[in-house]
Amino acid sequence: MFDELVLGVDPGMAAVGLALVRRGDRSPRVDRAETFRTPAGLPVSERLRRIYARVQEILLEEAPVAMAMERLMWGRNAPSGMEVARASGVIVLAAAQAGILVEEYAPLEVKMAVTGVGNATKETVRHGLVRLLQVEGVPDDPDAADAVAVAVCHLQQSRLRERQRAAVR
Repeated sequence: MFDELVLGVDPGMAAVGLALVRRGDRSPRVDRAETFRTPAGLPVSERLRRIYARVQEILLEEAPVAMAMERLMWGRNAPSGMEVARASGVIVLAAAQAGILVEEYAPLEVKMAVTGVGNATKETVRHGLVRLLQVEGVPDDPDAADAVAVAVCHLQQSRLRERQRAAVR
Protein backbone atom coordinates (compact mmCIF):
# COMPACT_ATOMS: atom_id res chain seq x y z
CA MET A 1 0.00 0.00 0.00
CA PHE A 2 1.29 3.46 -0.81
CA ASP A 3 1.82 5.84 2.04
CA GLU A 4 -1.36 7.76 2.79
CA LEU A 5 -0.45 9.70 5.94
CA VAL A 6 3.12 10.88 6.43
CA LEU A 7 4.75 12.78 9.26
CA GLY A 8 7.16 15.28 7.73
CA VAL A 9 9.96 16.51 10.01
CA ASP A 10 12.34 19.44 9.71
CA PRO A 11 14.69 18.58 12.60
CA GLY A 12 16.40 21.03 14.91
CA MET A 13 17.24 21.55 18.56
CA ALA A 14 15.54 24.92 19.05
CA ALA A 15 12.69 24.34 16.58
CA VAL A 16 11.32 21.16 15.02
CA GLY A 17 8.91 21.46 12.12
CA LEU A 18 6.26 18.72 12.25
CA ALA A 19 3.55 18.17 9.64
CA LEU A 20 1.07 15.39 9.03
CA VAL A 21 0.28 15.32 5.34
CA ARG A 22 -2.31 13.07 3.73
CA ARG A 23 -2.31 11.93 0.12
CA GLY A 24 -5.45 13.39 -1.43
CA ASP A 25 -7.40 12.54 -4.55
CA ARG A 26 -6.01 15.54 -6.43
CA SER A 27 -3.36 17.01 -4.17
CA PRO A 28 -1.88 16.45 -0.72
CA ARG A 29 -3.62 17.94 2.33
CA VAL A 30 -2.08 19.08 5.59
CA ASP A 31 -3.94 17.50 8.50
CA ARG A 32 -1.75 19.12 11.16
CA ALA A 33 1.37 21.28 11.22
CA GLU A 34 3.35 22.92 13.98
CA THR A 35 6.73 24.12 15.05
CA PHE A 36 7.73 22.57 18.35
CA ARG A 37 10.20 24.77 20.24
CA THR A 38 12.53 23.98 23.12
CA PRO A 39 13.80 26.75 25.43
CA ALA A 40 17.48 27.62 24.91
CA GLY A 41 18.18 27.75 28.65
CA LEU A 42 17.38 24.08 29.27
CA PRO A 43 20.08 21.41 29.40
CA VAL A 44 20.56 19.61 26.08
CA SER A 45 19.32 16.34 27.59
CA GLU A 46 16.01 17.95 28.59
CA ARG A 47 15.57 19.58 25.20
CA LEU A 48 16.13 16.20 23.53
CA ARG A 49 13.71 14.50 25.91
CA ARG A 50 11.03 17.05 25.05
CA ILE A 51 11.58 16.62 21.30
CA TYR A 52 11.40 12.84 21.65
CA ALA A 53 8.23 13.05 23.77
CA ARG A 54 6.47 15.39 21.33
CA VAL A 55 7.28 13.25 18.30
CA GLN A 56 6.28 10.09 20.16
CA GLU A 57 2.98 11.72 21.17
CA ILE A 58 2.14 12.63 17.57
CA LEU A 59 3.09 9.17 16.30
CA LEU A 60 0.86 7.48 18.87
CA GLU A 61 -2.09 9.86 18.37
CA GLU A 62 -2.06 10.03 14.58
CA ALA A 63 -0.47 6.71 13.51
CA PRO A 64 1.16 7.84 10.25
CA VAL A 65 2.45 5.03 8.05
CA ALA A 66 5.81 6.70 7.46
CA MET A 67 8.04 9.53 8.59
CA ALA A 68 9.91 11.73 6.13
CA MET A 69 12.76 13.75 7.57
CA GLU A 70 15.09 16.30 6.06
CA ARG A 71 18.59 14.86 6.03
CA LEU A 72 21.25 16.82 7.87
CA MET A 73 23.72 18.48 5.53
CA TRP A 74 26.97 19.41 7.25
CA GLY A 75 28.03 22.95 6.51
CA ARG A 76 30.43 25.33 8.13
CA ASN A 77 28.74 25.41 11.52
CA ALA A 78 29.73 22.09 13.13
CA PRO A 79 28.28 22.84 16.61
CA SER A 80 24.88 23.62 15.08
CA GLY A 81 25.14 20.48 12.95
CA MET A 82 25.80 18.39 16.05
CA GLU A 83 22.68 19.77 17.73
CA VAL A 84 20.57 18.93 14.68
CA ALA A 85 22.16 15.47 14.54
CA ARG A 86 21.24 14.82 18.17
CA ALA A 87 17.66 15.98 17.59
CA SER A 88 17.45 13.82 14.47
CA GLY A 89 18.61 10.82 16.49
CA VAL A 90 15.87 11.06 19.09
CA ILE A 91 13.28 11.66 16.35
CA VAL A 92 14.38 8.52 14.50
CA LEU A 93 14.36 6.61 17.80
CA ALA A 94 10.74 7.63 18.45
CA ALA A 95 9.77 6.40 14.97
CA ALA A 96 11.66 3.13 15.40
CA GLN A 97 9.97 2.43 18.72
CA ALA A 98 6.60 3.09 17.07
CA GLY A 99 7.49 0.71 14.22
CA ILE A 100 7.35 3.48 11.61
CA LEU A 101 9.61 3.56 8.57
CA VAL A 102 11.82 6.67 8.31
CA GLU A 103 12.95 7.98 4.94
CA GLU A 104 15.42 10.86 4.76
CA TYR A 105 15.60 13.42 1.98
CA ALA A 106 18.36 15.91 1.22
CA PRO A 107 17.32 19.58 1.16
CA LEU A 108 18.10 19.71 -2.58
CA GLU A 109 15.82 16.71 -3.18
CA VAL A 110 12.95 18.36 -1.29
CA LYS A 111 13.35 21.68 -3.10
CA MET A 112 13.47 19.94 -6.49
CA ALA A 113 10.33 17.93 -5.70
CA VAL A 114 8.38 21.00 -4.63
CA THR A 115 9.68 23.76 -6.91
CA GLY A 116 11.83 22.14 -9.59
CA VAL A 117 14.71 24.38 -8.44
CA GLY A 118 17.45 23.07 -6.16
CA ASN A 119 18.43 26.41 -4.65
CA ALA A 120 14.89 27.61 -3.89
CA THR A 121 14.37 29.90 -0.90
CA LYS A 122 12.02 28.99 1.96
CA GLU A 123 9.43 31.40 0.52
CA THR A 124 9.74 29.83 -2.93
CA VAL A 125 9.22 26.38 -1.38
CA ARG A 126 6.08 27.57 0.40
CA HIS A 127 4.86 29.19 -2.83
CA GLY A 128 5.51 25.94 -4.72
CA LEU A 129 3.50 23.94 -2.21
CA VAL A 130 0.53 26.30 -2.40
CA ARG A 131 0.52 27.41 -6.04
CA LEU A 132 2.18 24.64 -8.03
CA LEU A 133 1.21 21.54 -6.07
CA GLN A 134 -2.01 23.00 -4.60
CA VAL A 135 -1.37 21.53 -1.16
CA GLU A 136 -4.20 22.49 1.20
CA GLY A 137 -3.36 23.93 4.62
CA VAL A 138 0.30 24.96 4.24
CA PRO A 139 1.25 26.97 7.37
CA ASP A 140 3.03 30.33 7.29
CA ASP A 141 5.68 29.28 9.83
CA PRO A 142 8.87 28.38 7.89
CA ASP A 143 9.82 25.31 9.98
CA ALA A 144 6.32 23.82 9.75
CA ALA A 145 6.15 24.63 6.01
CA ASP A 146 9.52 22.88 5.51
CA ALA A 147 8.09 19.81 7.28
CA VAL A 148 5.14 19.89 4.84
CA ALA A 149 7.59 20.05 1.93
CA VAL A 150 9.51 17.01 3.20
CA ALA A 151 6.26 15.04 3.57
CA VAL A 152 5.10 16.04 0.09
CA CYS A 153 8.47 15.00 -1.33
CA HIS A 154 8.02 11.63 0.35
CA LEU A 155 4.51 11.21 -1.05
CA GLN A 156 5.95 11.82 -4.52
CA GLN A 157 8.87 9.44 -3.97
CA SER A 158 7.25 6.67 -1.91
CA ARG A 159 5.98 4.64 -4.87
CA LEU A 160 9.44 4.60 -6.45
CA ARG A 161 11.16 3.72 -3.18
CA GLU A 162 8.70 0.89 -2.51
CA ARG A 163 9.43 -0.57 -5.94
CA GLN A 164 13.16 -0.36 -5.21
CA ARG A 165 12.70 -2.18 -1.88
CA ALA A 166 10.58 -4.86 -3.55
CA ALA A 167 13.25 -5.38 -6.22
CA VAL A 168 15.90 -5.97 -3.54
CA ARG A 169 13.81 -8.60 -1.72
